[in-house]
Parts: sequence; C-alpha cells; structure tokens
Amino acid sequence: MIISIQKLFLSAKTEENTDHMKKYLIVGLGNIGAEYVNTRHNIGFKVLDFLAKKESLSFETAKLGAMAEYKLKGRTFFLLKPNTYMNLSGKAVKYWMDKENIPLENILVITDDLNLSFGTIRIKPKGSDGGHNGLKNINLVLNTQQYTRFRFGISDQFKKGQQIDYVLGDWDEEEKAKLPERLEVASEIIKSFGTAGLENTMTTFNGK
Repeated sequence: MIISIQKLFLSAKTEENTDHMKKYLIVGLGNIGAEYVNTRHNIGFKVLDFLAKKESLSFETAKLGAMAEYKLKGRTFFLLKPNTYMNLSGKAVKYWMDKENIPLENILVITDDLNLSFGTIRIKPKGSDGGHNGLKNINLVLNTQQYTRFRFGISDQFKKGQQIDYVLGDWDEEEKAKLPERLEVASEIIKSFGTAGLENTMTTFNGK
C-alpha cells in the first residue's frame, strides 16, 4: 500500500514537472498609451498583437499587463504586454514567471535593437542589456541575464542627439510596407521557440 502511494506521488510529481516545462512566457516590450502604438520602441507589443490577431486571440487586462493565452501542440504560451512602462518591465516578468511556475529557459523577451538594421532578427540565449532600459530592468529584477531575447532591428538612422525621438517615433513608409512580412516571421519564431526549441529556432531564423 505504501509503495502504491509512493508511486502515485511520484507520478503526480513527474506530471507536474512536465506540465510546467510546457509553459512559455512570451514578453513583448513596449510602452502603454495610444501615442506609442506605432513607435519603433513598441515592436514587442506589435509582434504579440500580430500573433494574437492571426490566431484569433484576445488580450485581457491582468496584473501588471495585458495577457493572452495561446495553445499549440500541447504547449501553453502566455503572451504578456507589461503595462509598467519600459523601464519597469522586470516587475511584470517576475510576477508571471512565478505565478505560472515558468522556468527561466522558457522565457522569451521581444525587444527593439538599434544596432541591427531594420527587420533583422537576432535570437540569443543570454546577453547584456545593450543599453535597453527594458532589458536592464529585467536583468536587475531576475538577477540574471540567462534568458532568451529576440531582438528586432530598428536600425540607427538618426542624427546625433535624436535617438529618443527616433526610437519613440513612428515607422517610416518604407518600414511600414515591410513590417507585415517581418511580423509574420516573428510570429513563427514564437511558435518555434516552444515547439522546436531554442537551438533549432536560432539556426532557422537568425539573420533571416
């Protein structure tokens, strides 16, 4: 009888461990407010909005952000748009990571990157904040840089002293025309991260 109870306990524990490994927290970084919707700095929000629209998902107001759940091939993706503003993004990431018991290796943070040409994709398993305030705060709150980040290039075509205006400015007409195709690729990256794994995703999409 004792052996049976032990087996039952171990089985439940294994199932619990397996379940939490099938959960993914996908964080799109951005700033809330209508004035930021189409800005370069909000590409994280834009990627998640694109995926949600494509898969007929709805974002609901939740603690520290807007959240949508996406299920695919036995995995659950929690799509999070923090409402804390960029420089406090870590608070929302930590809360949902703990609440849903999501392991660090199952977190993907989507952010803009001035050091990459427009639309260039770079997925990395770790790294510095690169001067990005959202990543800086996430690193601080999680006390680690060991989480996957998906950097979306916005280029650095601005004059000296105009970085803030550029980052918080709208896409130009040429960029707007190219965005839908780039957003389609970005949505496939999210799916691949959860179903094919990080290494395969990097191999398939980096530089694409």
